[in-house]
Amino acid sequence: MARIWKFGADVDTDQIVPGRYAPYMRPDADVADAAFIEARPDFAKYAQPGDIIVALENFGCGSSREYAVEALRRRKVGAIVAKSFARIFYRNAINLGIPLFEAPEVIDSVKDGDTASINLATGEFTADGRVFEMPAMPGFAREIVNAGGVVAYVRQNGRFPGEQV
Repeated sequence: MARIWKFGADVDTDQIVPGRYAPYMRPDADVADAAFIEARPDFAKYAQPGDIIVALENFGCGSSREYAVEALRRRKVGAIVAKSFARIFYRNAINLGIPLFEAPEVIDSVKDGDTASINLATGEFTADGRVFEMPAMPGFAREIVNAGGVVAYVRQNGRFPGEQV
């Protein structure tokens, strides 16, 4: 089981990884260590592989900093469930292999620190004994995430999802 890390609305990429922690500013540091380092220092210190981020609306808004998503990928976040995502963040996360779900009913029913699991194939979300059915990820997104990201998908298939050979 994974831990839920709950966040509010409008979590921007500068909260995920502040600009001064960008890889080009600190080339010898792992950007994963900077994930939420100022907005939520306990995350940077204690988040474990497979943990789930749950948030309100507009998660990942702000600039299109791919390294913010990269930090979450390197922390091995199991999934992010939110009421909605900023579109560029959504695409960057899928491209890097992080599963995303838009499921408002889940957000209001769980709290920070709950234990949970997600069946990525079915969208079934279980938290402290309660089961929620989330909308499945779009097919192309599921293919990319299952491959480990868009680069891995192209290497495995020689094309982008949906592209005709």
